[in-house]
Formats: sequence, C-alpha cells, structure tokens
Amino acid sequence: MDPQRRGLLAAFGASALLTLFPAAAGAAGRAGAAADTRLLLVLLRGGLDGLHWLPPYADPAYARLRAAAAVEEPIRIDGLFGLHPAMTRTAAMYRAGQALPVVAIAPPYRARSHFDAQDCLENGTARPGGARDGWLGRCVGALPAGESGLAVAAVMPLALRGNARASNWWPPLPKAVDPQLLQLLRPLYAADPRLDETFERSTRFAEQARAGAGVFDLAEAMRVAGERMGVDGGPRIGFVEDSGWDSHRNQAPQLARKLAELDRGLAAARDGFGAAWSRTVVAVVTEFGRTAQINGTGGTDHGTGAMALLCGGAVRGGRIAGDWPGLGPNQLNEGRDLRTTTDLRALFKALAGEHLGVPERVLETGLFPDSRAIAPLSGWRAT
Repeated sequence: MDPQRRGLLAAFGASALLTLFPAAAGAAGRAGAAADTRLLLVLLRGGLDGLHWLPPYADPAYARLRAAAAVEEPIRIDGLFGLHPAMTRTAAMYRAGQALPVVAIAPPYRARSHFDAQDCLENGTARPGGARDGWLGRCVGALPAGESGLAVAAVMPLALRGNARASNWWPPLPKAVDPQLLQLLRPLYAADPRLDETFERSTRFAEQARAGAGVFDLAEAMRVAGERMGVDGGPRIGFVEDSGWDSHRNQAPQLARKLAELDRGLAAARDGFGAAWSRTVVAVVTEFGRTAQINGTGGTDHGTGAMALLCGGAVRGGRIAGDWPGLGPNQLNEGRDLRTTTDLRALFKALAGEHLGVPERVLETGLFPDSRAIAPLSGWRAT
C-alpha cells in the first residue's frame, strides 16, 4: 500500500471513530486540555440577587436603586465591584487569582419562573422541557470510559441525568448514639488533631440531628464533593445544589447568612480537593437575577441578568469577566432588572470544552443542541 493511500485510510478511520463514538471523541479532545481536570457545578436555587452578592458599588445608579438596602462596606475587589462582606474567603481567592466573577449572565430563558429557568439551566437547551436529561449527564457520556460524575444530592438532579456513569450520594439518616459511647470514644481520637476535628464535627451533627436541625448544609456538601472528586480516579464532574435563595422580603439578613455559608463552602471545597485543586473549577450559578430596585418589603423580585462565579486553581481570576450593561434607566431590561449580556451556555461550553476536553462538535450537537451561535466564553482559564 502506498503511503498516500495508507494516510487517507487512517484519516477516514479516525473520522469515522469520532462520529460513531462520542466517548472516543471526548478522549481525543482531552489531548489539548489539562489532564485529569475536575468540574464541580454548584446550583443556587431560588434566583440569587447578584447585585447583593457582587454589588456594583461605584455604579452611580446602584445607591439610588437600593437605597438603605445597598450593601454596606462591600469588600472592594476592583474600581466598580465589591463582594458581599460575608465572603472574606472568596475575596482572598480573588486576590490569589483563583476567583473570577462573571457579570450579567443567565440561561437563555427570559421569563420569571424558577422551575422553567432551572429546567433550562440543567437540560442545556433554550426552552423548558427541551431535553429529558441534563447537559452534565451528557457530558459524562462524552468522557472516556471509566470516568464518572457524582451529585451530592438526595435525588439525582436533572443536570446529571442521562448516563449510567453518573451517580448520587447523600448521607444516611443519623441514628441515635449513646452519649456514654461518645465519651468512651473521645480519648481514642483526641491524640490526633485531624481525627479529633472529625470526631467533634460528627458529634456536633449528631447533636443537631437530635435537636431536629439540619445536619448537611451547603458547605458540608461542597466539602464532601471535593473530597470524593479530589482522589485519584475520582469523579471528574460533580454537582451540588442548595435552595433558599429566593428573597422577596427582608433579604439582607437572609442573604448574609446564605452567602457566609457559600463562602465557607468554597473554602471547604478547596480543602476537600487538596492537590487536585490546581486542576479544578468550581462554577457557582443560579437560574436568574432579580429586580434592580429594592421592593417595598426589603427584598427583590424575579429578574433576568444574574451573576456567576468560577473558583479554582484552573481559573484565571483576580478580575471581573463579562460585559456590564449598567443600571441606568435606559440600561435595564424592561426598565426593571439587570440586562443579560452573556448566555450561560457560553460559560458551560467553555468549561466542558476547554476544561474537560469535550470536542466542539459534541458541544453543539450533544450537550447544547442548536447552540452554534453561542461562542464559548474565552479568557477564563489559567495557563
């Protein structure tokens, strides 16, 4: 066989393989991506008010719209934006170049239903009910055989449905523990600081459970996700969700508590990933934004443009990403809320393609159907 013919047959064989087997295509795509990377998606259900999370303190319209509800003394991270003061650990990540806020971003859905917006965000299409599985589940299917996904959730979320290599985990309901047994066990753990800390935490959770309080919050879920994903051969894709971000009334104390929990969660995830943090992206997203002006009950109502946040060692952070449309009367969407300038699928396509190595062809036909016009977000990745 002459060399030219052999080359043509080899090229044809490779092309056919990529067409017929998306997983093989994923493996091929990984050659240009960072090896053994990790992606953890954190979904804040309820429509987080991005103007409270990442207040544009220097936008001349911000103080007028928020009045007394404007965030006091935000952690200023650039000349326009600050972080909520509860997010001290995240601010430290930002200064270390490992946190990248993305402004004015949202799924393509533009109405104001939580359920429909979350459906679009998770199914990866432009409409509610656009797919019965999720884009993260399809992404697992595009990875090489043996690589997996994990949801730290009681029920498999839509985002990760669609592939048998995706699973979910949730701690079993705690059983009553004899206090005398805990007293006898305590000396066995006290000699080792790490074991002692774990023992104390477990004891505290058991006490909370007996008191009827929640035992598995966002921070704990993110820590568990990091620990399970950070080991060799661990899941490359993870999912954590949290609810309670809908803030129609008296949102300042509510969001201060929730944002502090998210801040602890990001630090806990970083610790959980350990050495794998340098190859990790944690993407924090919500289904839509909220009204720019505070309402009569000290809260905000459903809007459109939201904020997202990327954290991790694989992120080129320490700056603000996205296009800021402004908060002036003529700059708002329908005169009431932040205008969206970036489709959330652009961020997801960048993470699946550049970070996980899924080929562009699979992104546009499998993960995000009919999204050819949506270019992946650029410039987010550390080199």
